[in-house]
Amino acid sequence: MTLKELAVGKSGLITAVGGEGLLRCRLLDMGLIPNTKVTVQKIAPMGDPMEIRLRGYELTLRLEDAAKIEILPEVSAK
Repeated sequence: MTLKELAVGKSGLITAVGGEGLLRCRLLDMGLIPNTKVTVQKIAPMGDPMEIRLRGYELTLRLEDAAKIEILPEVSAK
């Protein structure tokens, strides 16, 4: 599953960061590294971009870039 597919209010753990060259480096520099927990805060009214919370801060990310980040969704206990 990719970060782009995660619903608002849901969390997941980053398993891999795709992309090539400068884009991949930029994503890693912003803290999007494997084993980091991310939570989708909201999605813009027109559907792009999305706001996520990770490492104590909010980050706005285009859906095109979010599709390059593989995650493992957090399973909620019932």
